[in-house]
Amino acid sequence: MSLSVILITKNEEANLKDCLESVSFANEIIVVDSQSSDKTQEIAQSFGAKLEITSDWPGFGPQKNRALNLATQEWVLSIDADERVTPELKEEILTVISSKDAANCYAIPRSSWYCGRFMKHSGWYPDYVDRLFKRGTAKFSDHLVHERLLPDGPVAKLEKHFLHYSFRDFSQVLKKVDAYSTASAEQAYLKGKRSSVGKAMGHGLWAFFRTYFLRRGFLDGSQGLALAISNAEGSYYRYLKIWLIQEANKDKK
Repeated sequence: MSLSVILITKNEEANLKDCLESVSFANEIIVVDSQSSDKTQEIAQSFGAKLEITSDWPGFGPQKNRALNLATQEWVLSIDADERVTPELKEEILTVISSKDAANCYAIPRSSWYCGRFMKHSGWYPDYVDRLFKRGTAKFSDHLVHERLLPDGPVAKLEKHFLHYSFRDFSQVLKKVDAYSTASAEQAYLKGKRSSVGKAMGHGLWAFFRTYFLRRGFLDGSQGLALAISNAEGSYYRYLKIWLIQEANKDKK
């Protein structure tokens, strides 16, 4: 059976080499890049990837569908630049796509890194994501951020996991919290969501409580506390930015 690996990038020089090395067993690698200014494109080409450079940014979901549309092999594995396929996961993937009884889509668990450790609680593990599927049986949602795969049928689960280096340091945490809360707020506002300062505070407090207590983030030590706080910040800023969009649009009327 044949496998296409697809991923989207922008300035992923620090991640891309290790990512592509981990999927070098694939029949083809497709990288859709958003005009990176670092060595991302050079790294992709050095691995023989099919490189597509886009001039616009339609959002994560549409960009991943662009990559998917370039895939030519029977199976597709979608991966992010900060993820790695372990040797154990590689063997499981090869076994699955060679099986006559394979499902059309598989969810893969992730073990995610947060500023010094792989998290085992806090809602971060096993964190199944739908990523391996037969081409033509799934596509990505059109969400600007927090996109998801939309399979045609039921989803089976793999046992081995991705390594997900989501946050290497707190500078990266702050950048992602700002970028993702902005995109999420714009997306939510367009869908009719409205907010206030009070709602923003309430959502932030709930995000902390859910992460640290309900999802047992306290068992992840100092990183669990830090993650609960950053989740609270992300939720607070998202709803605060929705409110700011509302206020800005009021002034235009």
